[in-house]
Amino acid sequence: MNTKPSSHHPSRRQFTKTLALSAAGWMAAPAFLRGQNLNGKLNVAVIGAGGRGGSNMGDVGRSENIVAVCDVSEAALDGAVKKYPGARRYTDFRKLYEMEKEFDAVVVSTCEHTHALATLPGLKLGKHVYCEKPLTYNVWEARVIREAAAKAKVATQMGTQIHAGDNYRRVVELVQAGAIGPVREVHVWVGRAWGWKTPEEAARTQDIINVRERPAGESPVPKGLDWDLWLGPVPFRPYNSVYYPGPKWYRWWDFGNGTMSDLGSHWNDLPFWALKLQAPLTIESGGPPPHAEIAPASMHATYEYGARGEMPPVRLTWHQGEDKPEILKTGGIPKWDSGVLFIGTNGRMLLANYDKHVLLPEKDFVDFKRPEPTIPKSIGHHAEWIRACKTGAPTTCNFDYAGWLTEANHLGNVAFRAGQKLEWDSAAMRVTNTRVADKFIRREYREGWKLS
Repeated sequence: MNTKPSSHHPSRRQFTKTLALSAAGWMAAPAFLRGQNLNGKLNVAVIGAGGRGGSNMGDVGRSENIVAVCDVSEAALDGAVKKYPGARRYTDFRKLYEMEKEFDAVVVSTCEHTHALATLPGLKLGKHVYCEKPLTYNVWEARVIREAAAKAKVATQMGTQIHAGDNYRRVVELVQAGAIGPVREVHVWVGRAWGWKTPEEAARTQDIINVRERPAGESPVPKGLDWDLWLGPVPFRPYNSVYYPGPKWYRWWDFGNGTMSDLGSHWNDLPFWALKLQAPLTIESGGPPPHAEIAPASMHATYEYGARGEMPPVRLTWHQGEDKPEILKTGGIPKWDSGVLFIGTNGRMLLANYDKHVLLPEKDFVDFKRPEPTIPKSIGHHAEWIRACKTGAPTTCNFDYAGWLTEANHLGNVAFRAGQKLEWDSAAMRVTNTRVADKFIRREYREGWKLS
């Protein structure tokens, strides 16, 4: 029995009730079915077996059966099959899906530009799917995956690992309990400054590997790499080491969306969860002039969200690289390299990062009594998904929640690349005040590739 993921995270009472109902349903099932699904192991197919994919495979493979592995790199496949000698090996995930009866669930850890294409077939076949962040390459793909997951009613999880941490849960509880009053302004910033930089910015940050243009010419493709399959839906370009191996690809617009879609999945997750956000009304961005090929190292994007129930409208601003919130630059708050700042009423604030949080000004909270925890402790990010596959219990970063978060993150880059403020009609999935943004919301795929 699988439950449809909720668009918001459950309270302790809802969570406990769901687990109880799920358990009752399974106890009523035949004994052989209960044993197979609750105590047996899932047969899992892994798409993307190197780097981050290898880590995800290891986390899932500790308790479940890895029966198939797929990667465009022979070296990654060799390493995976050495660990899981019974697994079938594939280079093309489209071929893997032809063997659908061999597995129950799929873990997708490819590069960003192929996430959606590797994920959608699994959903359509009724497989449980775990996908690394960001969920998709663009806004349109995020909408397709979110809607497909709702129809499939399977267990889904996006790789926002920090979401399972206790610190985020305590911050969410404080915000939703009104510890700093209604929140109307949020700032999120990350210190990472990867991507295109002006010569001046590169000099300030001592960046000696600052690629500024698409490389000319062609380099030999590394032995064992299927470069054409790695490109997938992207127009062909010759191989160059500035794209692969390693995470260098995500700086290039054709393959990724830079720091915003990468770290935004982790850092914007906290205000998204705490403030119950979904679709912004407007998005405005700023930074250096957009580069045609490479995502920026430094930029900002400001989102306006409407009221959500009793929560008032809120403005959220994302900052990356050298772009910082003014209150941070002027010393109004501790100078953390990366963080999330919730601004409430009467100057009260909540500052958080992955590991810690503090209520400000501290003198106002000397006698403050924290609310009792209401969000259950996570059993582990990957363990949540595995349990959901077997019992129908909820996951915390399901594709409904992750789809909205991914859309919003991508819209920040759309506004940056369009160079103007966007008015967003979420229901119609279109910008209403300009057509310049359309080409950044959806793109055409190379012949032989489709998302349908």
